[in-house]
Amino acid sequence: MPQAQDLWIDTPLGALYACRWQPASAAQAQAPIVLFHDSLGCVALWRDFPARLCAATGRAVLAYDRLGFGRSAPRGDALALDFVPAEAAQVLPLLRAACGVPRFVAMGHSVGGGMAAHAAAQAGPACVALVTESAQCFVEPRTLAGIRAAEAAFADPAEMQRLARHHAERAPWVLQAWTRTWLSPAFADYSLEPALAAVRCPTLVLHGEEDEYATPRQPGRIAASVAGPAELALLPGCRHVPHREQPEVVLARIAAFLRALP
Repeated sequence: MPQAQDLWIDTPLGALYACRWQPASAAQAQAPIVLFHDSLGCVALWRDFPARLCAATGRAVLAYDRLGFGRSAPRGDALALDFVPAEAAQVLPLLRAACGVPRFVAMGHSVGGGMAAHAAAQAGPACVALVTESAQCFVEPRTLAGIRAAEAAFADPAEMQRLARHHAERAPWVLQAWTRTWLSPAFADYSLEPALAAVRCPTLVLHGEEDEYATPRQPGRIAASVAGPAELALLPGCRHVPHREQPEVVLARIAAFLRALP
């Protein structure tokens, strides 16, 4: 299994923690996969998926903690309403420059899927493919109901302790950054469609049929809205985290999708 290499990247926005997994063959020159984590996520919470993804695809994999999350620099401000496109516009170029990533595959889970879509839209030909997993294209009642249920669950101190294992003292900020942003009436008009219309690279849309934060309308809209070719994979019996719930299926679909791409 590929081993992780820790990276610390100084940026004008604060220090970023990242991890890179390299394929066994040094001859591989394919575009690496850049992973964007979900609203409560970080590098550590991808668990063994990046290493397995590297092995399955033969591509390098690069994951990082967004500012305020995991081991990256803390922040105490509220997320701006444009935080999804801003991640692709402001942070990703710094990461790519520091890590020497001229071309890449963008992959994101949940809100990270939205960031990956913006990355694909903004990078043009430099992004050779897009993979979204459990991404939200718009805010729907099921999204808000799922977030409210999760927020209530975090009233249990044990749940906050679990979150703090990965985010330490910033765990309350991480939770509030998710819940207060998405539940705000000001965020109700969020839409990924303008970015998707600018995505011309091949796109794979992965989504669990039983996702507690989205109906199948969400992945359907993503697949229908991209300008390039798209594959839609609805996974039966799967909820919001396919890479953890059905890893073999997810890895096989991604490997097959990327096989013919540079």
